[in-house]
Amino acid sequence: MRVRNGAVGPTVSDPAPFDVPMSTRLRPTPLLVFAALLLASCTAVNPYYDATRPHHRPDGFANNYGPAGGKPFGELLAWYVERTRNGDPKPPSTHVNGYDFPVVKPDLAMLQANRERITATWIGHSTLLLQVAGLNILTDPQFSARAFPVQWAGPKRRAPLPMTIAQLPRIDLVLISHNHYDHLDHDSVTALQAQAGGPPLFLAPLGVDLWLKDQGVTRVERFDWWDRRTLLGVEVHFVPAQHWSARGLFDRNASLWGGWVVRAPGFDFYFAGDTGYSRDFADIGARFGGFDLAAIPVGAYLPRWFMKEQHVDPAEAVRIHRDVKARRSIGIHWGTFELTDEPLDAPIGELPEALRAQGVPAEAFVLFRHGETRVYERRP
Repeated sequence: MRVRNGAVGPTVSDPAPFDVPMSTRLRPTPLLVFAALLLASCTAVNPYYDATRPHHRPDGFANNYGPAGGKPFGELLAWYVERTRNGDPKPPSTHVNGYDFPVVKPDLAMLQANRERITATWIGHSTLLLQVAGLNILTDPQFSARAFPVQWAGPKRRAPLPMTIAQLPRIDLVLISHNHYDHLDHDSVTALQAQAGGPPLFLAPLGVDLWLKDQGVTRVERFDWWDRRTLLGVEVHFVPAQHWSARGLFDRNASLWGGWVVRAPGFDFYFAGDTGYSRDFADIGARFGGFDLAAIPVGAYLPRWFMKEQHVDPAEAVRIHRDVKARRSIGIHWGTFELTDEPLDAPIGELPEALRAQGVPAEAFVLFRHGETRVYERRP
């Protein structure tokens, strides 16, 4: 390992503390010790502190409606004991050869050439390629093999990457929701910075901009909640979510987290990032009046007593879909990294049940296969 910018990291790539603080098949040492340190009190100073903003703190940031993110070590230990006793997570019911989810080979030639059609391609986890208004927009780039601070442990990618960074069309905008390693990967960021044709413009929450610049990223715009700018011909907003942040041992909640809204001619897109359920989504729906397409997390949600404040389950994801008034939604944050206690493919069965229970048509909120592309129509 090496230390990079004050955080422990691997020599090959930088996948993850955690959207969840630990991975499957935990070992009491050194990983449990590392997680305990990660969940220790934050000692950071917030350079963007604004006393007039309720979610700002002198040492970082807070949620609008929910508690501060992160869990006490005692709860982490209780989860470890519980999941070990129960043998969780159980294997996926749809698995072949262990964990072999269907992967669709993207039409790379079409994606490379496309400047007219609106498309969405799910690359895996929270990484989505959106093509709109002639732009190529990438969310939370994670192209590494594992989502953990070290490469010899932690959540391993269970579905093969459908495309590499080198196979992407030239990316114009990168939307970062927060700094957990399964959403913000060093090697992915540096590869995008070095892409042919010049680096993309990275849009980052407060504090994440500083990390990006430390990695040599040259084009960064920082955002606070509800900030709005017009960039490359589209209107971009950064909006709240209920979550938390940490990348090293002493930076819990030192940087901000959230979701993104992209408003292009005839098409509005919402990327929820990573979140627990809160009133933030009703606020977003009221402010924007609805979206043509939303990307909403549906996985990494068990056990609820541990995950509820930071990750939604499929039923809560459907509530978000309704709250933000999305016409169509894509389920993300599932089926790629085995982060929590539910089977990796659990959303395949649970999302349709949640849609039926809440009276939402099945076609309104769908799960893609890894690598799948769908084409959407622009509003008149």
